Amino acid sequence: MLSDVKRAVVAMMQHETNTFSPVPTPLARFGSDGTSVPTGPEVARIYRGTGTGIGAFLDLASNGGMEVVTPVAGHAAPSGPVQADAYTFMTDAICDAVEAGCDVCFLDLHGAMVTELADDGEGPLLARLRSIAPDLPIAVSLDLHANITDAIVDNCTALVGYKTYPHVDMYAAAEHAGNIVLRSMAGEVSPVMRWAGRPILAQTLRMGHDDEPMGPLLELARRHESEGLLAVSVFGGFPLADIWDAGLSVVTVADGDAGLAAEVRDQMLEAAWAERQEFLFAAEPLATTIARAKTYRDGPTVLLDHADNAASGGTQDTVHVLAEVLAQGLDDVAMFAICDPEAVQQMTAAGVGATVRLSLGGKTDMPSIGRQGEPIEVTGIVGALTDGVFEITAEMGRGTRAAMGPSARLDLGTVQVVVISRQTEPFDLGHLRSLGIEPTEKRYLILKSRIHFRAGFGPITRRELPCNGVGVTSSDNSLFDFQHVRRPIFPLDPTTGPTPEYPPRTIGDRADEGAAR
Repeated sequence: MLSDVKRAVVAMMQHETNTFSPVPTPLARFGSDGTSVPTGPEVARIYRGTGTGIGAFLDLASNGGMEVVTPVAGHAAPSGPVQADAYTFMTDAICDAVEAGCDVCFLDLHGAMVTELADDGEGPLLARLRSIAPDLPIAVSLDLHANITDAIVDNCTALVGYKTYPHVDMYAAAEHAGNIVLRSMAGEVSPVMRWAGRPILAQTLRMGHDDEPMGPLLELARRHESEGLLAVSVFGGFPLADIWDAGLSVVTVADGDAGLAAEVRDQMLEAAWAERQEFLFAAEPLATTIARAKTYRDGPTVLLDHADNAASGGTQDTVHVLAEVLAQGLDDVAMFAICDPEAVQQMTAAGVGATVRLSLGGKTDMPSIGRQGEPIEVTGIVGALTDGVFEITAEMGRGTRAAMGPSARLDLGTVQVVVISRQTEPFDLGHLRSLGIEPTEKRYLILKSRIHFRAGFGPITRRELPCNGVGVTSSDNSLFDFQHVRRPIFPLDPTTGPTPEYPPRTIGDRADEGAAR
């Protein structure tokens, strides 16, 4: 079918940018080991056979008998805006590979990247590729939390977003996008895309695919696909990116029928708008939540320290939930994790079995929410030391290797705390087991997570209790000084209508704002 196709460029460039995060995003953060970014043949060695988007693209290209070129595979945990040299390195690598000549391009992107150069990281890359190769078939997979822009949609052949959160369908979404493009190259379909958004700054805690309101919207998208559309993607958006384009959107892909694509898009957006109130999360006082948790005798009960979630740009070193758990005397507790390289070094120097006194966590100030780092003074025993590397077995990222950096377990009697050197959200049981903690036997698990923990911990969890801790990933909008998101937008402006009139904007305006930040 594709005997004339000889060369495919397959690449990954993923980052979800929290513009309120104080955590920097240099090039090294995009490396699979926390230091070097995979390029060339190393990309296939690391990602072939994995449950990732780039893994799916590699399989599609190889199964089609193509010569596969892998210029770069960058994936960084969410943090602040991407440094200019990191963005330039990755985009130059991809564009140079395409400019050298290829028949198709498969890109595993995120859709919510903000850089020092521009508020839209993915759109300018795709526009640059279009200028190099105007007729090149380009398949794109995107995260469910993408903030969609015209530049993204206008400059690819087909895009598909994840339909799960936790993202256990990364492979499936990329395979879906890739197959649409391969079918178009074979003359079987003529993909046409339509997209639009609604002014909803939805909160991430309300986007789980097993929860309302996102779950029913994703099921509606699947139904439209089963009835003939090539793809329907609902993007909740990433609300902690203070950019004009942040918010909920829908992208539809039809086979040559632009009218149908627009009709389904509008139906999906109307359904989302009708449920806008359900996209808000209401928190209760932290002390109340922990007191309620203490009444549960069976477990594990997951205590979600969601305001300091590493996979949304948190510093992962705030200690307020841990301090409240200790103050209220909960027992049989394991925590993942405090990111504190200095504490890990002290524990490593002391050795396993040593008693150590630490100023734990609180090393990072958070000026965007007016908070300074607040460590907790603890004394405990060093229970384990590791290099922080193990293989992921959860479907989200299956086959890749966790890279937590040098890691340690601190035993505080009733609480065991994992301390790591590189921000990592827990979504695999190995995050605890690799440090000698069996999560199924714990009464409580404090996890610095939002929804992704369900990928591995969901089957063993008795209940989950969101804890209103401290951090730059809080669901409390009042903590953040939004300056750049389009206004009006719900819920920042409660009386927002579904289709406000906004002044026209250009890519130049967006780039100027990004540079000014």
